[in-house]
Amino acid sequence: MFFLSILPLRHDDLKEMLDSNKDSLKLEAMKRIVAMIARGKNASDLFPAVVKNVACKNIEVKKLVYVYLVRYAEEQQDLALLSISTFQRGLKDPNQLIRASALRVLSSIRVTIIVPIMMLAIKEAASDMSPYVRKTAAHAIPKLYSLDPEQKDQLIEVIEKLLADKTTLVAGSVVMAFEEVCPERIDLIHKNYRKLCNLLIDVEEWGQVVIINMLTRYARTQFLNPNINVNDDEDEDEEEKEKKAEAMAMAKRKPYVMDPDHRLLLRNTKPLLQSRNAAVVMAVAQLYFHLAPKAEVGVIAKALVRLLRSHSEVQYVVLQNVATMTIKRRGMFEPYLKSFYIRSTDPTQIKVLKLEVLTNLANETNISTILREFQTYIKSMDKDFVAATIQAIGRCATNIGEVRDTCLNGLVQLLSNRDELVVAESVVVIKKLLQMQPEKHSDIIKHMAKLTDNIQVPMARASILWLIGEYCEHVPKIAPDVLRKMAKSFTNEEDIVKLQIINLAAKLYLTNSKQTKLLTQYVLNLAKYDQNYDIRDRARFIRQLIVPTEKSGALSKYAKKLFLALKPAPVLESPFKDRDHFQLGSLSHLLNAKAGGYQELPDWPEAAPDPSVRNVEVKESVRAVGTVTYRDTGALWVFQGPQKMEGSEESDSASGSESGSGSGEESGSGSASEESEEGSDSEEEEEEMEKDNKKKTKIEFKKQTIAPSSTVKSYELLHRITGEGLSVEYCFSRQPFSSDANMVAVQMQFTNNSTSETKSLHMEDVKLQSGMRVKEFAEIGERWVQLGLTFRYGVKLMCSTPYYTTLKFFVSIQPPVGELMQPVFLTENEFKKEQGQLMGMNEITEKLTLDINPPVLLPDCMVHRFAGRTVTSGSLVLVTVVTKDEGATQLTVNCEKMVIGTMLVKDILLALTQ
Repeated sequence: MFFLSILPLRHDDLKEMLDSNKDSLKLEAMKRIVAMIARGKNASDLFPAVVKNVACKNIEVKKLVYVYLVRYAEEQQDLALLSISTFQRGLKDPNQLIRASALRVLSSIRVTIIVPIMMLAIKEAASDMSPYVRKTAAHAIPKLYSLDPEQKDQLIEVIEKLLADKTTLVAGSVVMAFEEVCPERIDLIHKNYRKLCNLLIDVEEWGQVVIINMLTRYARTQFLNPNINVNDDEDEDEEEKEKKAEAMAMAKRKPYVMDPDHRLLLRNTKPLLQSRNAAVVMAVAQLYFHLAPKAEVGVIAKALVRLLRSHSEVQYVVLQNVATMTIKRRGMFEPYLKSFYIRSTDPTQIKVLKLEVLTNLANETNISTILREFQTYIKSMDKDFVAATIQAIGRCATNIGEVRDTCLNGLVQLLSNRDELVVAESVVVIKKLLQMQPEKHSDIIKHMAKLTDNIQVPMARASILWLIGEYCEHVPKIAPDVLRKMAKSFTNEEDIVKLQIINLAAKLYLTNSKQTKLLTQYVLNLAKYDQNYDIRDRARFIRQLIVPTEKSGALSKYAKKLFLALKPAPVLESPFKDRDHFQLGSLSHLLNAKAGGYQELPDWPEAAPDPSVRNVEVKESVRAVGTVTYRDTGALWVFQGPQKMEGSEESDSASGSESGSGSGEESGSGSASEESEEGSDSEEEEEEMEKDNKKKTKIEFKKQTIAPSSTVKSYELLHRITGEGLSVEYCFSRQPFSSDANMVAVQMQFTNNSTSETKSLHMEDVKLQSGMRVKEFAEIGERWVQLGLTFRYGVKLMCSTPYYTTLKFFVSIQPPVGELMQPVFLTENEFKKEQGQLMGMNEITEKLTLDINPPVLLPDCMVHRFAGRTVTSGSLVLVTVVTKDEGATQLTVNCEKMVIGTMLVKDILLALTQ
């Protein structure tokens, strides 16, 4: 809106401003140029003047220059190539927005000569510290692939690397690149499947759509059909029934058990039905339709009905999918029948789709209500809608035999309607209904024969003539007279009507040749010289067939069997009947034809593939945390260590005596035995000699005596290579933060691995999301500091740490779920009372098999209850663990206020049992 308020300038004036030495004028010129682009005006002739400023030192000018270049780099490729070195320098810019913009411009230059440069830039960006730059790298992959498909193998390597990225910002973009470049390589998804499922709730909305669609196809190749033993289609043809019978026979030999990864996908996508983005809701709906057990598909109905309150474009897509769903899943939409009633303000295409849904939902119970609704629709001024309503009445009459006569009588009454289109459509539908029981409705056929004088719509006239010819034995007196009238107007009729006149003449010649022989010859002579070759050919063929001559073959003997054979009644089917083999929501489903780039929805496998391909080995080093001691080996950073924790064993850091933490073994009491001390001392002497040679500072941890059964993990915040000699680790001390009890205490430990002096270390540019707070530390004067933080689950704290006043390192902290809670003591009755109040959406249940090392010793077939509160908000978290033999575990988590979102139940169990 800001750009639209700027008054336009001439291009010459803008060029002068861009050539100015003042950054303020350049910035003003770029704002006006971008405003021109936003209004759809052509600014391509300014490209030479703009591209010169790509090296401008003003960051705001540079951002707008890159916005312009992204728009016109593809059109002005020659000029863009002249500045390619500047774009390459932009890839090294300290600002992540500039690095991303430079890559975006580089990938927009569609010249094969720079393919190697683009490939190198994408590979470097894929390893960038900024997730935004990595996201841009993912966007550049399809562009490079379309420019040079021979780079596919190298691009797949980059995609594989980005798929392992744990950042939600990157997930959607890299899956889109995967879909564009190598959708057949599902082996790349195996190791990342569970991560994508768990990250899904936090991915941006359009990324969620891409991931859900991809996981739908993946699941169809990796899991068994959950409805293999369920008869979910009443209208299946014989071939489908045979296939399903064979599959059910095989399934009976082995009972169906849903794969835990299949359940993980369904469980993690279900909350997205509440998304405010209609595309996300539709994506989840199609996933449940294609993957969920029949008993669980109903959860999507309410979400889809809610989308009918959106604008017409969304309604159109939703109704397309609902129309397909109601053919096989009619029951789940029946409670929402009134939601599909038509409003007078609905566009015609929405009205037609709602009619389709109402027709699909019609059954013996609600047909009377639906027919009353249809009677109202017939009075509409929208003629296309009225015609569709008449067709819907015909389908209801076909599908529900109890109301066939009622519908037929209602349609006959419409034959007296003043509107010719209504009458014509009624005739077409009546013709189809009469084919089911013609002997009972000869009066209707006579009534329709009289309409030939008034109805002028070609399809209606052709339908009447076909009815009279097909059932001429029921109206022997009227049929010849109708042929006489049609012969008089033959030359003025439409082609479709002429063909039916010829057919009527042939049938009457075979059944009543005395009265119609001359008329038939007259009609065939007229048709012989018609301008349309189809009519001429039909006339020659029929003449040789019904009027035998010496040249006529044996076929003329079977003329009556050919013309007067009983014809099966037409089946009025929904146009959406066979669309479910396309993935719902896709362009192919919308068009009912395979569109370019469409990925087929795979058939369910007959046998489940190996689920172990999705297992990921997680190697984490676990160390005990407590009192910290230091050994100085010549580094310039020297100061006192932290004070001893209450309850820990005595240690003297000044003399260098240390406990046996080097062995990594835990003791069950507050003090270690003399043997372990002696063993650890001898090991430490050897380590000391080795470390002295390397001239580095070492940080060691002593055992914590407050909770001897627990361990505190340390996490790497800054690697020594990235930090140019400075390395930082952090851990969650699990002690109250001194300044604020509602904050999580984070202990950070610094190591100087270089021989240079470090000073003025502090935090800046702290990025906090909504609901987060941080208590920062001052400039570091010790080797360890404490932060106070408030977290939301799954949210990172990001900040930068300046070093030597010239270097800045971007780091982030993301806590495990267990570090966000503190224990609460409840009696069993209090636990059950609180649990009873946290049911429904506040409860998550999961069945899993644990592979914990070291194993958690829980007795078999026992119930264990854990209670805790989140440190920040004080929300109650209740966990019930039921252990069974062979590590099988059922875990139920009840969360107050759902503050943790879609919890990783396995992480919670690990956190509470360590």
